[in-house]
Amino acid sequence: MNAAVTRNSILNERHVQLGTKFESSWNGMPLPQFYATDPYDEVAAVRTRAGLIDVSSLNLVNVRGPEALALLNEVLTSDVEKLKPGQSAISNIVDDEGSLIDDVLVYRNAAHDFRLSHGSGKLEDVLAEFAAGRDVVVEDDTDTHVLSLQGPAALAILSPHASIDLGSLRYFEHAPALLFGRPVTLARGGYSAERGYEVFCTAADAVFLWDSILEVGQPFGAMAVSWQSLDIVRVEGGLLFFPFDMPKGDETPWEVGAEWTVDLDKPAFRGKDALVRRKEEVRVVQRGMEIDHHEQIEPGARLFKEGKDVGSLNSSIYSRHLMRSIALVHVLPELGAFGTEFEVVGPQGRFIGRLVKTPFYDPLRLRTHPLEERG
Repeated sequence: MNAAVTRNSILNERHVQLGTKFESSWNGMPLPQFYATDPYDEVAAVRTRAGLIDVSSLNLVNVRGPEALALLNEVLTSDVEKLKPGQSAISNIVDDEGSLIDDVLVYRNAAHDFRLSHGSGKLEDVLAEFAAGRDVVVEDDTDTHVLSLQGPAALAILSPHASIDLGSLRYFEHAPALLFGRPVTLARGGYSAERGYEVFCTAADAVFLWDSILEVGQPFGAMAVSWQSLDIVRVEGGLLFFPFDMPKGDETPWEVGAEWTVDLDKPAFRGKDALVRRKEEVRVVQRGMEIDHHEQIEPGARLFKEGKDVGSLNSSIYSRHLMRSIALVHVLPELGAFGTEFEVVGPQGRFIGRLVKTPFYDPLRLRTHPLEERG
């Protein structure tokens, strides 16, 4: 995730106080990859209490105007028209050949007002190309900061200080609100496989809100958590990270388990014809793997079956919570049956791994999607 630094979080001073040396960067922003605290202790906080992470390094883009919906439906794989104001959804962008070039979280604020959150893909380039000549305004948002409080205590920590009924906000819903008296947008979601909330705020309010959340969260055992712990919980939750879980660079949604983001019933959109064709040309399938080793296996390891190279290990961690070495992998479709064993070969040596269902943690996703909220 290293890249040239072109912007900074207003919270950098807080991160330094927590012990980071900004060991990596992403989207031009230094990341607190580690704090002085143990990442596994931070994971325990997220899983049992709450952890606060600065995810302001996400790229945010505002798209507004009479043709905003038409623009987004032309470039995204999902049908944005199905979103109601106050709802959000994960989508993707593919190129003319149907290859993934970005993943995008779309927030619909109003009929003609959208916020897009994405990582390191080509969203801005595509929007600029397709917005030409349209009655639409596309603007990068470099001021807004995003504070993500994740864990079973997140609701109890934030709710007394929010001006809205936070408990009624369902997964992938968001609303404007006051938090500790400051104007924000509160969104239910996150990247942890736990119940969590994301606070979108101005840079001017970010330090105050960060401090306030940690202060009221202290009796609950909340703590600031690093990006290292975020990577652990997201792999435990089976959540992909573009582009690290797409190592070929030209995978389709069908090949990474993201077919649910594609709506082939909507009118023509970029790459639709290629996606229809390539649905029958799947080269790899996305799977989880548990490995017989007591440490993380380095990403990039190869998977062998009967002496043949048949797949790649893309994201990996050692999960102290689950007491196993786990990974997100790609294998040939004919070898994708759960339970299939492979030889995992990398710089650390050779190990046996077997395919398992994901998510590794909370396999029914009850933490993020409680039964009482399922329609």
